[in-house]
Formats: sequence, C-alpha cells, structure tokens
Amino acid sequence: MIYLLLFNYVPMYGVTIAFKDFMASKGIMDSPWVGMEHFERIWRSPDFLPILWNTLSLSLYQLLVTFPLPIIISLLINACASKRFGKFIQNVTYAPYFISVVVLVGMMNIMFSPTGVFNVIIEQFGGTPQLFMGEPKFFRHMFVFSAVWQTTGWSSIIYLAALSSVSPELHEAAMIDGASKFKRLLHIDFPSILPTAVIILTLNAGKIMSLGYEKAYLMQNSLNIGVSEILSTYVYKKGLLDVDYSFSAAVGLFNNIINLILLFTVNQASKKFTDSSLW
Repeated sequence: MIYLLLFNYVPMYGVTIAFKDFMASKGIMDSPWVGMEHFERIWRSPDFLPILWNTLSLSLYQLLVTFPLPIIISLLINACASKRFGKFIQNVTYAPYFISVVVLVGMMNIMFSPTGVFNVIIEQFGGTPQLFMGEPKFFRHMFVFSAVWQTTGWSSIIYLAALSSVSPELHEAAMIDGASKFKRLLHIDFPSILPTAVIILTLNAGKIMSLGYEKAYLMQNSLNIGVSEILSTYVYKKGLLDVDYSFSAAVGLFNNIINLILLFTVNQASKKFTDSSLW
C-alpha cells in the first residue's frame, strides 16, 4: 500500500499540467492555467480520430485473439493423458514470454525481411516475396500474432492454477455416470475457470486504450505509420520528442478516462450476467 501510495497516487498531482500551459522553468504550480484548451486541441487535431481508430481496432483485435487462447491451452494441457507431455507443452509455450520486446521485434525484422525465412518459403512455393514489415495491411496481424506466440503460454498459468483446485471427486462421479472426457471438460473444467476468466476479461477491458507503445514504436516505420500510430506512441512523440508536455498529458488523461469508463461498464455487465466481478 505504501508503494502504491508513493508511486501511483502521489504523482497524480502532475495531471494538472493537462489544464495548464506547462513551462519547466516555472514548474507545475506556477505555470499559467488554460483550462480545457488542450482537450479542445485534441478534437481539432486531424490526426486524432485516425489514431483513436488505430488504437481501438488494434486493441480489440488483440483482445479477441489473445483472450480465449490461454483458456483453450490450459484446458487441453489439463486434460492431457501424459502429464510429462503436458509439462513439456507448457514449458515450450511460456518460454517466449521471457524474450524482451526489443529482441522480439528484431527477430521479426530478420525473419520477415525480403530475404528472411518466410519470404524464402513463399518463393519456394512460387509466390512473390512480401514486404511484411512495411505493408500496412500486415501490421495488425503481425502485432497480434506475435503477441499470441509470446504471451499465450504465460497467460495460461493462472487458468491451470484454477483447474488444479477442481476436486477429483467431480471427475470420478462424472466418469461413473458415463461422461466422456470432452463432457467433463465442458461441464466441470470450464465452469471452474469461468470466474477467473471473467475477472481477467474485465481487467483487460480496462486496458483497451493502453496498448504498450514499445512494440508499436519499434515496429513502426514510414511505410506503415498510417496504421501503426496509436495513442501511446502519439503521446510519447508529442510529450518527449516535441516537448509538448501539456498536450500529451491531456491525451493521456483522456485515454485513462475512457479506460476507467470501460472498466466500470464491463465490471457491471459481468456482475449482472455471471455474478463475478472485481467489486
């Protein structure tokens, strides 16, 4: 709680620069107050709506693809007859999580380059090499499915922990009644992890607007900038590169307000339909 207080709550006073014309020489408190001027600049900016669309489309795409896969992987590993094979699959799938984003994007640049392994395979089958890292149509797919490869195994750990608490007596009773492995998976295992899945979905919904800028920024280039520019990279460029601290703070505050609204909305919906919620 002390950590959260010092590093998450105390610095919140700095959000006031979103309502000021911040000057480093005057500091936060003495910089002139401009009210909602920076928020009006957001809506007047011709770049804002395309960037907002890029952020929402990429985040929702990633959520739809990456959320169910850890559940499926965990159910399959738990139902695996050979525990040794299940452990092997678990280790193989979560090992990529320990690769840094910088190294991951470096690997993608090499493997998807015009002379990389994927283009070599395409040429072997008579196809035309593609500029994967430069074509806008490939950016979202590469962003999302590289995240699938990197995070699916790690994300499945929490579901495997939930499955480990399922009483073996439930499975034994179901087997006596003639239930197949698939029926037991569907009616015993899946309901047991549903509350956990709802909580994780609610937390992920609260981060829809907050895609990490590192990966998008590293994958970004002049050819795919039209689809790769998202709110987090925009805030980084405006705040640190253009030294427009107040405007970038306003964009960040707008971003967090939307996340908060989504978090409350999804939490209330999950409470109503599943009886599981954060509060």
